[in-house]
Amino acid sequence: MSAIEPPVPILYVDDVLLVINKPAGLPSLPDGYDPAAPHVRSLLEPHFGRVWIVHRLDRDTSGVLLLARSAGAHRLLNMQFDQRQVKKVYHALVNGSPDWDEKMVDLPLRVNVGHKHRTAVDPARGKPAVTHLRVMERFAGYALVEAAPETGRTHQIRAHLVAAGYPLLADELYGSQTESQAAPPMPRLALHARALTFMHPVQGILLRVESPYPEDFTQALERLRGG
Repeated sequence: MSAIEPPVPILYVDDVLLVINKPAGLPSLPDGYDPAAPHVRSLLEPHFGRVWIVHRLDRDTSGVLLLARSAGAHRLLNMQFDQRQVKKVYHALVNGSPDWDEKMVDLPLRVNVGHKHRTAVDPARGKPAVTHLRVMERFAGYALVEAAPETGRTHQIRAHLVAAGYPLLADELYGSQTESQAAPPMPRLALHARALTFMHPVQGILLRVESPYPEDFTQALERLRGG
């Protein structure tokens, strides 16, 4: 590893794994329109050598992102994701106060729908998608919700929250028009990948890596708690 501190927070690192706390606004993969723009690999590889992306987070989603440091680890981790052995937990700030404490959303999703390329519920042509939702805290007009997806469809949590009637704060693609205030308490997509639980591909032990909230998410919670 380079003696210079990496430009993104490191949550866990060993010979075959690297787990970061991805900042909001940083893409997981190169931008097709601007390949020279910073992305996860371009920032990490000068410090750690070649890394492989195991899964992705949306550009504006913050939190736990798992990478492999060898092709073999990458293959074994991909198998865990494909076989739904990885437990993912997200925290989301949503518009409105749900009329339930816990809810399972089991609605098929189809990606790249319409000119905005959104993910939409489609019982006929969609692929199976399941998300478990739990209200963690309620505020005036908003709520903090834990989302645990069983499947990994593109924009799954965002689309399922919209289908449940409680879109994410500041989600311009799926529901910003429903915000109950002219100035939402958080200016960007209010979704944070809180924790990831998976089997270490070499050691065979169960790992759970948790990511602290970024500053803007913490400040939004403080403003909401203050009324």
